Amino acid sequence: ISCARRSCREMSNYEEYPDQEDQYASSFPNDLGYGHLQEDYKSESGLIHANENKPRILLLGLRRSGKSSIQKVVFHKMSPNETLFLESTSKIIKSDISNSSFVQFQIWDFPGQIDFFDGTFDAETIFGGCGALVFVIDAQDEYSEALNKLHGTVTKAHKVNPNITFEVFIHKADGLSDENKMETQRDIHQQAMDLLQGEDIHLSLYLTSIYDHTIFEAFSKVIQKLIPQLPTLENLLDILISNCRMDKAFLIDVVSKIYVATDSSPVDMQTYELCSDMIDVVVDVSSIYSNREDTEGMSYDAETQSVIKLNNGMVLYLREVNKYLALVCLLREDNFDKHGLIDYNFQCFKTAIGDVFKHMVKK
Repeated sequence: ISCARRSCREMSNYEEYPDQEDQYASSFPNDLGYGHLQEDYKSESGLIHANENKPRILLLGLRRSGKSSIQKVVFHKMSPNETLFLESTSKIIKSDISNSSFVQFQIWDFPGQIDFFDGTFDAETIFGGCGALVFVIDAQDEYSEALNKLHGTVTKAHKVNPNITFEVFIHKADGLSDENKMETQRDIHQQAMDLLQGEDIHLSLYLTSIYDHTIFEAFSKVIQKLIPQLPTLENLLDILISNCRMDKAFLIDVVSKIYVATDSSPVDMQTYELCSDMIDVVVDVSSIYSNREDTEGMSYDAETQSVIKLNNGMVLYLREVNKYLALVCLLREDNFDKHGLIDYNFQCFKTAIGDVFKHMVKK
């Protein structure tokens, strides 16, 4: 942290690290004991192979609640309309989210019929190395059964691992009116709190849909809780937008469009959508006009940058931070007059980001 602050304070020149790829391989520390097991865990619902030391996120909920659709849309770039043809999950499916991405972890998608109180399941194995538990509730269906299962699941998981963060996705919210969305969220929150009365368990609730960016924002919040250096990243972004007179800044994973960090000002959904869509525009246009012979890789490198002027007097500004991350900022066109100052401050910010993760790797 002190190295990063010094980089911003002294405005030193950017020095590229020769081993930069290793530094940004993952934002998560390797010593938290996430899911490192010596052997496979066999259950009647499938084979769980957990031999990698990465944060683990569990996706749970009743059948047809939308768990698999969420994973496919967010991390596998499936079109939301194509999820209509997905079959119901019948066994535990483990996905390793690490391909060309800064965000690296495991997602375990559990079928809705699993009973964690069944003696065939080893709760220590399932919940012991878990970083976050995401419970998906279908907002368009009767959710009393889902709430009962939520209660049983989180109480069991909390007894095994009190450090798990519990996230509730009130899913398929696109089919509800704005008034019904808020009413449903309040009702689910109240009933969940009544069921958990007397338990020291905190739930975070999100209204989500695969047809807009709400699911990406919700997963961004889940991932951020697993990044130990998040406060430092937020502080660096605050320094950057203050010195460059920016309105908002996001540090976004280029592959998944999940924002790893943002400044301390409130997140506006439309601003996040603009910044996320800008990455798609830049990558797509770069792919069309790229001279690269390697067509399999993404057309995104150290030279990638873009400026898009909007018709409302605002400017979108994108710069490559490393091969996994992009800095996307929103600022007023009047404040975009000193390009040299913004470029120089960005290089200092890039150096500071390198210092943060270089320090983490050394630890």
